[in-house]
Amino acid sequence: MTAVLAEHAVLGYRGHAVLDDVSFSVPAGRVVALIGPNGSGKSTLLRAVSGLLTPDSGRFEVTAATNPAGVAFVLQSTSIESSLPLTVREAVTLARYPGAGWFRRLSRADRRAVDGALERMDIRGLAGRQLAELSGGQRQRALVAQGLAQDAEVLLLDEPFTGLDVVSRELIVTAIEEERAKGRTVFVTTHDLNDARRADLVLLLQGRVIAFGPPEETLTAAMLAEAYGSRVLPLADGDFFVDDPHHHDHDHDHIGGRAGRGGEG
Repeated sequence: MTAVLAEHAVLGYRGHAVLDDVSFSVPAGRVVALIGPNGSGKSTLLRAVSGLLTPDSGRFEVTAATNPAGVAFVLQSTSIESSLPLTVREAVTLARYPGAGWFRRLSRADRRAVDGALERMDIRGLAGRQLAELSGGQRQRALVAQGLAQDAEVLLLDEPFTGLDVVSRELIVTAIEEERAKGRTVFVTTHDLNDARRADLVLLLQGRVIAFGPPEETLTAAMLAEAYGSRVLPLADGDFFVDDPHHHDHDHDHIGGRAGRGGEG
């Protein structure tokens, strides 16, 4: 079964194309990493998958979009207003309303879904805390819990690992693996090639689809150079990594990540 299908789609805003001639097909039950330099179209593609953006031309279909709760879109914690007066439980509970309806009381199944998501992200003990009181990692875990509570067929994670502590990162990685095991499709934007290599499929973007396929076919020196240009740096042992300014901006210790042997592809 195909989860997301694009055929020669043009995606953009107010007549300005951000991604041109986009074509790919993602089977259900796959983890897809979206990578590319800043401004390459990663967020635009996520918005198209979420249904928030329709193509200017071409075909873009999400099978799960026929279900009101079919796609869950998890933003970065830095995109959330820190003063928003919501507790962790309230924030996660919001995920149940697209399926339940805004004016229906939540069912026992809804409450179980919320409790289960809090447990998976190890934040049940924080359920009564305000989002603004949490650390960045805890707040990101709360937002991922919200996405998990929606029980969506497609889960979209916008740079979920940026600036996270080790515990939060491992909890989110485990959740992604669990969603895939359930046959669900997960899209993850990342600037870290090591994260991308753990995905089933990689979409390498730079205003268009530079490469699409398994990591070993897409994360090659030639493909990365086409997307990142001179920022693909060779190492003495034959490996290479991408020197991405995005990581400097977020005080990452790990820049880009080694993607493989410089002589590949």
